[in-house]
Amino acid sequence: MSENDCPPELLYTSEHEWAQPLPDRVRVGITAHAQQALGDIVFAGLPEQGQAVRAGEPCGEVESTKSVSDIYAPVDGVVVATNDALGDAPELINTDPYGQGWLFEVDPADAQAVQGLLTADEYRETLG
Repeated sequence: MSENDCPPELLYTSEHEWAQPLPDRVRVGITAHAQQALGDIVFAGLPEQGQAVRAGEPCGEVESTKSVSDIYAPVDGVVVATNDALGDAPELINTDPYGQGWLFEVDPADAQAVQGLLTADEYRETLG
């Protein structure tokens, strides 16, 4: 797996989400590994703005031509933004999972909670 498949500036969960700490929120998406395993994504069911999410618990789902998979929150908090572009173009998750294919943003209950997530190297190790 190349560095592009697992950007070192992001943090990761063992459920294949990535988290990007921003000044007052955490942006969340699914990893390149996850989108490749899913195949062509045709729908993203995202949490609603204002929805409370808990780390490690499902808060949405992505549907592909192969299956439906849960999206797990990487941290506790409240959803403050969702990627509206995915409504018309869910394939952005496949073509640009770390950029335009982001899913939602969370105002974390504890800004330090992201420190408990996996580094890129630790995430790669979980993939074997």
